[in-house]
Amino acid sequence: MEFKDRKTLPVSKSGNDDDRRNVSSPMTRTGVYAAVSYMACAVLLIMFNKAALSSYKFPCANVITLFQMICSSILLYALRCRKIISFRGDSEIPSTKNIPGIFIPSNTLIKTLPLAISYLLYMLVSMESVRGVSVPMYTTLRRTTVAFTMIVEYVLARQKYSIYVIGSVGIIILGAFVAGARDLSFDSYAYAIVFSANICTAIYLASIARIGKSSGLNSFGLMWCNGLICTPILLLWTWACGDLQLTANFSYLSSPGFQVVMLLSCVMAFLLNYAVFLNTTLNSAVTQTICGNLKDLFTIGLGWLLFGGLPFDLLNVVGQSLGFLGSCTYAFCKIKGL
Repeated sequence: MEFKDRKTLPVSKSGNDDDRRNVSSPMTRTGVYAAVSYMACAVLLIMFNKAALSSYKFPCANVITLFQMICSSILLYALRCRKIISFRGDSEIPSTKNIPGIFIPSNTLIKTLPLAISYLLYMLVSMESVRGVSVPMYTTLRRTTVAFTMIVEYVLARQKYSIYVIGSVGIIILGAFVAGARDLSFDSYAYAIVFSANICTAIYLASIARIGKSSGLNSFGLMWCNGLICTPILLLWTWACGDLQLTANFSYLSSPGFQVVMLLSCVMAFLLNYAVFLNTTLNSAVTQTICGNLKDLFTIGLGWLLFGGLPFDLLNVVGQSLGFLGSCTYAFCKIKGL
């Protein structure tokens, strides 16, 4: 059973490792499409999640993540069974080592364990990090993730960036601290948790590119392995925390409006996860982090236009503008290969 007349998904080519480490390659047109697709999917997903959590007052954010993972795995399984997609970058050849119904060998699944574990740590630590820090300061500290990502990429792959890229990242971090300058309350535990979330995020993004190349899996394959490993663990977690019982007793569970919102959230989460894997694989973990910062700016601007209610703060506007400038500068450097 071979996959015939089917185009393989765009994945990064290994090329010359020394060249990739010493110079930042220019962003391709496909890479630009991947970055823009990620930002569009992320903004839409935020809207659907906000509708479920705020408008319908659904109390369990972890259950939404669980539903998204289950729907993603079901969709991937159906597409793979119909031979619409494959889980490898090259033409997929059936192997006797494949686990029945899993479509990949057990050793390949084991190779993706670090990616799944880093994702779970990122998810759990991120939820805890919101508790002890105000929203402005949380946003400020989280935007320093790009610096952690550059450090992790250097440690894992000796990836080096030009002075122009480093300068644009510096502008983003400066803008983040300017935006949060009015809230400089210090809580050592809360700050440590937020920075731990930054480290987990950096490791997760850096793992996507490395494991994707070493395992031979494309973006769909990485998503599939991530779902296989993370879904059972998250199911046990939500059960132990009582979230499943709360969901079963939720008053709007049978409401058509709530069900439509949840369905759209699951579909958009699938597209977003694919965009994250594709953007990180085609471009880099740092590019993905920059796109996350740029997405936040668009989300804030859209929130001001649609919902209003946010007081005018000159420092916040200046900080957001610096962040936007830094993100645009980084995009220009990547497109030009600087």
